[in-house]
Amino acid sequence: MLIAGFPAGAWGTNCYLVAPAAGEECVIIDPGHQATEGVADTVRKHGLKPVAVLLSHGHLDHVASVVPVCGAHDVPAWIHPADRYMMSDPAKGLGRSIGTPLMDGITIGEPSDVRVLTDGAVLRLAGLDLTVAHAPGHTKGSVTFGLPEAAGGDDIPPVLFSGDLLFAGSVGRTDLPGGDHAEMLESLARVCLPLDDSTVVLSGHGPQTTIGRERATNPYLREVAAGLGGGQEAAPRRGM
Repeated sequence: MLIAGFPAGAWGTNCYLVAPAAGEECVIIDPGHQATEGVADTVRKHGLKPVAVLLSHGHLDHVASVVPVCGAHDVPAWIHPADRYMMSDPAKGLGRSIGTPLMDGITIGEPSDVRVLTDGAVLRLAGLDLTVAHAPGHTKGSVTFGLPEAAGGDDIPPVLFSGDLLFAGSVGRTDLPGGDHAEMLESLARVCLPLDDSTVVLSGHGPQTTIGRERATNPYLREVAAGLGGGQEAAPRRGM
């Protein structure tokens, strides 16, 4: 299993390229602001052939390079329908008024081929089986992508690409349009708590962690595990 990731652009959004091994087909997860060059460098370094772009949600810091990346490799982009509008109108996802200038290095619009993500779907792409879990809270169309243990053999743990649902020590913010605190807690309980402690969490921002570490130390996940909810924010939230 090959997972190559790098933080891209002004927001340091983690972009991941995932393949069974070097020299094979891959998927690209969350090509955000100024990610185009990093994607191209990673493809060359590992001899990869991209077959799809997967988007954990529609915020600008995760989709800003989707058009040039999809165009360069002639591949489709997959996104949940509830967040699709943000690719063509990113200001709506940020709560900005029409006409507010956006940053440089951003291509507004959709790639030529957009496909729909649904809860529970298994995407069989690049020799991988990625399970989609709808996880609203940060946005209405937020999703995670899970790779089972079998994807890499018995010695490789399962992996969760958590987008802006779960971070090391924190969770995604819920104060932007489409965010909802109650939905965030429900998604944490439904998507994250059932996972094995060995599951490696590769999030949209910051370092990797594990479900076991977050179950023991993340104040939000501990709150959900204890059956609590709706209280004071336990720690600063992250994401755009």
